[in-house]
Amino acid sequence: MNKELLYGIGGLIIGLVIMLVIQNNNQPMRDNQQRMMGENEMHNDIMHSESSMDSSMEHMTDALKGKTGDEFDQAFLTEMIVHHEGAVAMAELALQNANRQEIKDLSQAIISAQKTEITQMNSWLSEWYK
Repeated sequence: MNKELLYGIGGLIIGLVIMLVIQNNNQPMRDNQQRMMGENEMHNDIMHSESSMDSSMEHMTDALKGKTGDEFDQAFLTEMIVHHEGAVAMAELALQNANRQEIKDLSQAIISAQKTEITQMNSWLSEWYK
């Protein structure tokens, strides 16, 4: 399995975890005990998501270590495309599931900016590294 696919899958998993956290946060709790249990579970989901993201970021930066010049540039663009695709996937989930309009507005801005940058980076990759 290639790294881009693994990173893409990792981004989707992070997005799904965030979607679950958002859904958990929007479900009404019956009493204080349920609310506290839900908050603990949400905290655990967030901590797991942060751990997964840290791991993904570490893999991306590891892929750049020891490289210079064109080899670095090509690896950087490749890793950033995967990173941006993960951000787009997360933002699309937020558009569908977020409660607050501010989050939906931010998500739309992220999608627009990241897709523009993905297009630019893909263009550079094909122009410079046919």
